[in-house]
Amino acid sequence: MGFGSIGHWVLVLLVVVLLFGSGKISGLMGDVAKGIKAFKKGIKDDEGITPPAGSV
Repeated sequence: MGFGSIGHWVLVLLVVVLLFGSGKISGLMGDVAKGIKAFKKGIKDDEGITPPAGSV
């Protein structure tokens, strides 16, 4: 049972679900999705801003 084996990852996933519960994990994934969307929106907003010509 090495680091990359499927049995190892199944065991890790089982322990994580037992510790945190499926409700907390789904809530966390929703928060991550909201963070990614906010990050993309911020990047999109920053692309429209150009520095003044005399600032260089």
